[in-house]
Amino acid sequence: MDREKVQLLVISLSIVFFTLLIILFALFFYFQKKKTQFLIDKMESEIHFQSELIKTRVEIKDQTLSEISKELHDNIGQIISVAIMQVNLYLKNEEKVTKADLNELKNVLAKSLDEIRILSRIINKDNLINTNFIESIKNDFDRIKKLKNIECVFNHDETFPKINVEHELILYRIFQEAIHNSLKHSLSKKIEIDVTCEKKKLLIRLKDYGIGFDLNKTSKGLGLNNIKFRAKLIGATVSIESNNNGTILLLEYLLNKKNEN
Repeated sequence: MDREKVQLLVISLSIVFFTLLIILFALFFYFQKKKTQFLIDKMESEIHFQSELIKTRVEIKDQTLSEISKELHDNIGQIISVAIMQVNLYLKNEEKVTKADLNELKNVLAKSLDEIRILSRIINKDNLINTNFIESIKNDFDRIKKLKNIECVFNHDETFPKINVEHELILYRIFQEAIHNSLKHSLSKKIEIDVTCEKKKLLIRLKDYGIGFDLNKTSKGLGLNNIKFRAKLIGATVSIESNNNGTILLLEYLLNKKNEN
């Protein structure tokens, strides 16, 4: 009888052991699958982020070149056209060209040269490949003030926090697009940007004094979905208010060790 009990106990323990072994293997493969899926998701997220980063770099260059193209056509082209008209007038005029006429022509050509120099600086500096967020916004505002005759106010702390360079690039693209939207649609004669740090947060606020827009109707056309998507990509949040007195875009970016440069 004792022998039968021992055999029964051995069989029971064997069943329990193999059951536990099966459970352990099942748990091992389950968590291994979870870990693998986590790594795949992380890799896909990183690939997606890098893809968006490349797209952002291209868009920054495209936006800058687009602005340069417009200025060449609308501003410098007109100045040179005036100079050509003056030369043609002098050629048709039977009277001698006076010194005053030449000085007038010289001033027109000098103005076009100044405009070309401004655009040259934009090509060399107006992106985050060579400069940081603060310098890039300053360059944008300098160009806007000189070429579009719009008042630009830029308030910022003396030191800009050291953040992830890739995040800084995306931050600049967000506000480059927001500034472009304001210039194109708002009819505002003044744009303000305030950059401050409060309670481990970087706050960037853009305000214009234009005609505003309906957030429910025009968000897609103004690229607001792209702005919010890019903000989410770097862990930032964006809020937008708009009425007939203007538009305010506020971005909040969390300052932590993960986002530090």
